[in-house]
Amino acid sequence: MIVLIVPFFLLELYLSLKMGETIGFFWSVVWIMLSFMVGMALLKKSQQTMVGNMFDMQRGKLDMRKFQNASMSYFVGALLLIIPGVFSDFLGILALIYTFYLQFVAKITPEQTNTHFNTQGEDDVIDVEIIDEHSRSDRRA
Repeated sequence: MIVLIVPFFLLELYLSLKMGETIGFFWSVVWIMLSFMVGMALLKKSQQTMVGNMFDMQRGKLDMRKFQNASMSYFVGALLLIIPGVFSDFLGILALIYTFYLQFVAKITPEQTNTHFNTQGEDDVIDVEIIDEHSRSDRRA
């Protein structure tokens, strides 16, 4: 785990310093504050998003895997936006793009209708042929 955390923080520090050098200290602070506020707003709205995803799953628009992926990537994206830094903001935006993809693009499938109703037709018919050997022998005699 530490093998992944140390390079992450080093890359985060490097990119944040480069961004601060490019856009200036004031705009870096503005960037950090805006991404923090957006992340907090998304985190506060996560309960409503989860309920909406559950309704979509109930209607057949999302399956269980897409529901889990959308919910987890939304939560992780919000947390990554709260963490100050350019690299974490980039990863948070990628996670949110994936969430929106799952919620709006991947779920454009027809809603599954309730198929537990009685229909007339071939679904209820059992096709059989009955051959009665005894009745034929009685007729010949």
